Amino acid sequence: MAELITIDDAGDPRLDDFRDLSTADRRPDRPGGRGFVIAEGTVVVERLLKSRYPVRALLGVERRFHELGEDLDAVGVPGYVTSAETMADVVGFHLNRGILAVADRPVPPPSVEEVIDGARVLAILEGVGDHENLGSLFRNAAALGVDGILLGAGCSDPLYRRSVRVSMGHVLRVPFATFGSWPGDLELLRDRGFRIAALTPRADSVSLRQLRDQTPDRVALMLGAEGPGLTDEAIAAADVAVRIPMPEGVDSLNVATAGAIAFYETRPPLS
Repeated sequence: MAELITIDDAGDPRLDDFRDLSTADRRPDRPGGRGFVIAEGTVVVERLLKSRYPVRALLGVERRFHELGEDLDAVGVPGYVTSAETMADVVGFHLNRGILAVADRPVPPPSVEEVIDGARVLAILEGVGDHENLGSLFRNAAALGVDGILLGAGCSDPLYRRSVRVSMGHVLRVPFATFGSWPGDLELLRDRGFRIAALTPRADSVSLRQLRDQTPDRVALMLGAEGPGLTDEAIAAADVAVRIPMPEGVDSLNVATAGAIAFYETRPPLS
């Protein structure tokens, strides 16, 4: 069970993991030059506590610790109880969610092969550098039964604090891995029976509904950055280019919205 410790001094060194959140998850001294995994708010902290990420400590106001209740029973780490004012002094700004948790990243991170194994529907991302878009894609993937996410060139870090927050902690639940070679490593999916579908509004793509009607046993949906979309190289490496049918004069959607539609159309039935 978490040991609750009251701290009133913002300069207490026991709070250093939480200090200055603008840099705490970009620390070069952490494994791989990455920082901690930082969860904000009771819902996201609860998901972190239930995840595979090794929690180091919690910091929050007393009321938020009470809200976590039995979820604290399974973690033997310190929980630092403080005031909202002291917490703001530590993290560098007022945090209205009232509780934080920090965890280490897994070493080594999951491999592409581990994410592929047993998956039925995967998402592949290229160039999604916006942390909020990335977090939204993870949230949609979790909600719509996507088994894992694979990251190609130009993607931001899913474990960056803003992505974790926007995803509502689902980046901690949906398996993900980064390709070592892009787009060459797409052959790993094709060798395992995946049909790779690239989402693009270009004229020679087929309707997403056609893909739905001919959905293979395993499908990987590839999405690009909002605005430029997928590169020509990525589209050429796919098995089929597909589009979401839209009225004339409209040719694009927010990438997270496009992903949600594609995930819904291709997922197996959910009970």
